[in-house]
Amino acid sequence: MQKYRVGIVGATGMVGQRFMLLLKDHPWFDVVCLAASASSAGKRYEDAVAGRWAFPAEPIPEKVKDLVVLDGADVEAVAAQVDFIFCAVSLNKEETKALEEKYAKAGVPVVSNNSANRHTPDVPMLIPEINGKHAEIIAAQRKRLGTETGLISVKPNCSIQSYVPALWPLMEFEPEVVMVCTYQAISGAGKTFERWPEMVDNVIPYIGGEDEKSENEPLKIFGHIEGDKIVDTNMPRISAQCLRVACSDGHMAAVSVKFKKKPTMEQILERWANCDANTATAGLGLPSSPEKFLTYFEDPSRPQTRLDRDIYNGMGITIGRLREDPVLDYKFVCLSHNTVRGAAGGGVLGAEYLCKMGYIQHRV
Repeated sequence: MQKYRVGIVGATGMVGQRFMLLLKDHPWFDVVCLAASASSAGKRYEDAVAGRWAFPAEPIPEKVKDLVVLDGADVEAVAAQVDFIFCAVSLNKEETKALEEKYAKAGVPVVSNNSANRHTPDVPMLIPEINGKHAEIIAAQRKRLGTETGLISVKPNCSIQSYVPALWPLMEFEPEVVMVCTYQAISGAGKTFERWPEMVDNVIPYIGGEDEKSENEPLKIFGHIEGDKIVDTNMPRISAQCLRVACSDGHMAAVSVKFKKKPTMEQILERWANCDANTATAGLGLPSSPEKFLTYFEDPSRPQTRLDRDIYNGMGITIGRLREDPVLDYKFVCLSHNTVRGAAGGGVLGAEYLCKMGYIQHRV
């Protein structure tokens, strides 16, 4: 097949670097353009990330070392080279939203890791297995933006991608209340222990804006399309606390749930074990799809961040410790890799889905 020409805007940051590694040998996508801030523009990529490459065990892919970084604000220069872009810029929300809309209006599909457009009503926020059908809103978005080929699609916050997949197969039992505490790795802040020594042997009980994202974003994931917008669901009500913990990668969540129609433990385990056939991506052959979406461990000491975050190349979700809850109905723990499934990998899977379903096409 003809490969899609891909650009990475925000290529020098940690998520941009992760995109680089995930796309190194991708069978559908070919990275042909890198862009970042004006301070990096004009430099070879290897020089632009000198001293800042976040993955010492994995070298910069040879193919991109010598690419000259463009200014991400130069939409015309980037657009001339690509079929679509991944966007992982470090700007404020207003600037990010304006930049992503500028690319979309220029006819360039944008698959974003940023939060700026997550609550834009006609922008799908995809966990492709769960709500791939939300891509149907793109027709209304294109009408609003005045473009035939451009679009914006976002992935949700990394904090929700451990526990929302576990809730999804249980929605038929109508979860009413979810209490969740997330334990989030330092790479979620774009940091390593070398660059953030204060995190060694430490837990920080505050991540700005994260509680609210964890409480609100699942409501859009579980929502539905109504006319020209995605309407949030009003259930379950979610209360979240998000903590930064001394792990390099991997976000864990401790979850308690109350259901309107309380299932048995056997029903929950069965839904988790057999959910793959019901995903929106089933049978599509997407290269980044995990062999198994959800994996449940009977061992009460699992999942563990260091042991299990990389399951199925970091794209699988692991669950454990399902048991009765004395206040609500049930409780369990979940784990996902925050920079793979929760960031760049989730973006790549979303792009694969949009390509497969015809929303992203070759521009030349």
